[in-house]
Amino acid sequence: MADRSAGPRDVVILGSTGSIGTQALDVVRRNPGRFRVVGLTAGGSNPDLFAQQVAEFAPAFHGLGEEASTEAAAHPCDVVLNGITGAVGLRPTLAALDAGTTLALANKESLIMGGPLVLERARPGQIVPVDSEHSAIAQCLRGGSADEVRRLVLTASGGPFRGRSRDELAAVTPEQAMAHPTWDMGPVITINSATLVNKGLEVIEAHLLFGIPFDRIEVVVHPTSVVHSMVEFVDGSTLVQASPPTMLIPIALGLAWPDRVPDTAPPVDWTRTETWEFHPLDDEAFPAVALAREAGQRGGTAPAVYNAANEVCVEAFRTGRLAFVDIVDRVGDVVRTHDVPSEGTPTVDDVLAADSWARDLAHHLIGN
Repeated sequence: MADRSAGPRDVVILGSTGSIGTQALDVVRRNPGRFRVVGLTAGGSNPDLFAQQVAEFAPAFHGLGEEASTEAAAHPCDVVLNGITGAVGLRPTLAALDAGTTLALANKESLIMGGPLVLERARPGQIVPVDSEHSAIAQCLRGGSADEVRRLVLTASGGPFRGRSRDELAAVTPEQAMAHPTWDMGPVITINSATLVNKGLEVIEAHLLFGIPFDRIEVVVHPTSVVHSMVEFVDGSTLVQASPPTMLIPIALGLAWPDRVPDTAPPVDWTRTETWEFHPLDDEAFPAVALAREAGQRGGTAPAVYNAANEVCVEAFRTGRLAFVDIVDRVGDVVRTHDVPSEGTPTVDDVLAADSWARDLAHHLIGN
């Protein structure tokens, strides 16, 4: 990789027309002497925006689709930002790791699906988390050594239905689920936040990124999303990373890691009255986190099955074929039906086969 002091850092952005990608390009746009776009890819849902991005940044490589993203991830550069949503991000993640490039990872699904397969390909420090929660933890971990960590505490906004009982969630509509009180995200991630599947995925991701056992990773509800996550140390102290809700800070940090980009976003205004609330997670109304722990502890291809089944169930909910409370129930049915291989690290083919199997079974269960 190039010396950061030698000039702009060359970046490849995968998923450039999505929420993460467009914000990453905003960071680049405001820091032209620090970053240079050498690759852009997108899924193809917004070709006009993609054409505008290509015209503005004139990358050496650009293309649409999974194959283009996998090729771009191997393109010579300093950092690849994987901002793709969903399972299609796995091959690009592996391509970036195999190329030896720093991987700024917003596509949590590829790490969760790949698990040990991804970790075996990665050099120490090669994966830089871009999820706000995991970026927060990575920043807090600078304050102590690994053996001083007692537990990780992930914060969850609670989504638009915080405080509701399971019975009160039965009639939730897709429009209501898309109305997140804090974050502006794509449809899948927004619904995952409403069910707390997103937080379940983040628990698995935290375990894989930081090597902390599941029983030392907690989730607390923090409605205002100012505290992005915390690390508790063995002496009783807790380090907190706080900033107003924005993805610009973790994106910029992912592109520049381990350095910070000045004036990325406004800080907390400490001259104003500020109250932080934290609440325990209601596992009965929102069982997604407990199910994710179950899948993560089973290991192997179980997390890939959790993720794949959820993607199918979310789409069924969005199209009116599945009730909101049934999303996680059906995912649980698929996860508990899955027979996890007992030996060896899953291959790419193993992971993709489990992904396909889970989608087929989820479709079958929804159809019935």
